[in-house]
Amino acid sequence: MKDLIAYLIENMFIDIQGDLSIETLRGYLKNDDSREAKALLSRVVEDKGVSEMMVTLTECLQDYLRTGINDVVVREQLRTYSES
Repeated sequence: MKDLIAYLIENMFIDIQGDLSIETLRGYLKNDDSREAKALLSRVVEDKGVSEMMVTLTECLQDYLRTGINDVVVREQLRTYSES
């Protein structure tokens, strides 16, 4: 069982459902004047879309499947993406 579980965890992937566009992202961030929100929006506009953010975020979150994905982890990963 131990090897099977290791295999399954190693080969899981994260998929985010829904259609997120820059306009939708702006809507989610419209009431957030934080530096983080502004940096994220700026980065997504620079990248000309949310695709790169979504791919990067899901790849980075893979590392947290064993320890857990929560609000703090997602926030940290979004901050890292926007600052890279």
